This record gives sequence, structure tokens and C-alpha cells, in this order.
Amino acid sequence: MFTGIVEDIATVTSTNHLRGNTYALAIDLKETSRGLRIGDSIAVNGVCLTMVEKKRTTGSFQVIKETLQRTNLGQLGKGSKVNVERSIMLNQRISGHIVTGHVDGTGKVRRLQLQNDGSTKMEIITSTKITEMMVEKGAVALDGVSLTIVDISKSCFSVCLIPHTLRATTLGLRSKSDTVNIETDLVGKYVLKLASKYKPH
Repeated sequence: MFTGIVEDIATVTSTNHLRGNTYALAIDLKETSRGLRIGDSIAVNGVCLTMVEKKRTTGSFQVIKETLQRTNLGQLGKGSKVNVERSIMLNQRISGHIVTGHVDGTGKVRRLQLQNDGSTKMEIITSTKITEMMVEKGAVALDGVSLTIVDISKSCFSVCLIPHTLRATTLGLRSKSDTVNIETDLVGKYVLKLASKYKPH
């Protein structure tokens, strides 16, 4: 379980294909590696991964086919920058929202617009299956970053990024047509599931 408050921007040091479509991902976690042990969970671009090996500050992870199909991790290469966050402890403050690290799908950046208040509005194109789980002013995680939804249409939604978020996460490196991981709010998923049982047939 995570909060969507990114701890650091880390660097991919290597990617190696294993059997089938599975590959190994090694990341220099820098200060975020402190206290981590093999078997611990860490969010990489919002994707919950299990650390299988650790050498100094570098953690290694195995990424399976399902994860590659649903996220942007398959696009990473040596030198790629990723958002990282360690899993939460029950006694810590949750500054973002509850993020599971189970990505619903991806979207593409349609537009980036600088706003009068200094923030940047980012518009994301995605599937209706994902937008129907969203509400205006609700929570969403993009590449593991906890954000508030500004507005939604059938196949698009937007968020506003303050300068700090642009500096502290990889969202500041995103440009038009880039792919981002999307995790919608957990509560919205359950509400949609329950409501679907009462829809007229």
C-alpha cells in the first residue's frame, strides 16, 4: 500500500529479458534504498513491484507479462527516470490517498498548458473503462503520483500540476504523446462494481 507521494526520482540501470515476455529491471534507488530488504514492495511509476535482489543502492525486480501489458514499464531502458515510493507503515501520515500499486491501464498526454496560477494543466487521453471510475475532484495516481482530477470527459481527463510536483517527480519530464500509468481511486472501483448490479437490464 502506498500514498502517491513520490519519495525520489530513480534511474534504471539495466533491463534484461528473461523467459517469455518477463524481464528483470534494475534501478538505482539512491536514498530510497535505505532500510529496504529482499521481498519488500516498492512502487515504480506507480506499479507495485517486489525487490528480489539488492546490491548497495540498486534494487532488482522481475516484471511479468501482465504488468508489461497494463503499464509503461515495458518502455523503460537504461537511463530512464522513474518515480519511486516505499510502502507505507501503519503509523505514518498519509499525505496523498490510498494507492495500491495495481495499475488500471495507461493513457497518453494530449496537452500541457501553463495556467495563470503557475500550475500546469495536463490532459490525458485514455479508455472509457478508466474514466467511468473517476469523479471530478476525485483522486487519481499518474505514474504513482497522487493527484486531483480537474475535469473528465468520455475518453479524457485532466489534472493540474504545481511546480513542486513537476520538480519532484517524472511528470515534469513528460511531453505530448508520452504514456503514463493510471490507477483510479479504490473506492470508486467498488462503488462502480456494486452499482452495476442494480442497473436495469
